[in-house]
Amino acid sequence: MEHTLKLQPKYFDYINNGTKRIELRLYDEKRQKINIGDTIIFQKEPELETSMKVKVTGLLRYNTFEELFKDFDIKVLADNSMTKEELLNVLEEFYTAEKQKQYGVIGIRIEKI
Repeated sequence: MEHTLKLQPKYFDYINNGTKRIELRLYDEKRQKINIGDTIIFQKEPELETSMKVKVTGLLRYNTFEELFKDFDIKVLADNSMTKEELLNVLEEFYTAEKQKQYGVIGIRIEKI
């Protein structure tokens, strides 16, 4: 199955240059449809004209991003230019603590195709 997700330019570039190997999302209805072996087309915001395709190689379920961060280094979650605290703050702008509690979160292990 193929999925399409939008990404802010910085995170798109992290995946494109190979540092970000786990995409972080809320485990809502849309992400519950993602399975190992699926492909994801990431579109670079805001124009959505640039895209890349990745393969899903693993799915990591957690209750919160904070819990997930305990098991992984920042260099696979984003890039060494960020701290875990900075990335957590960005994620919480999109996904509130209430939403994380409601759905849980997922780390999508990816590799560029």
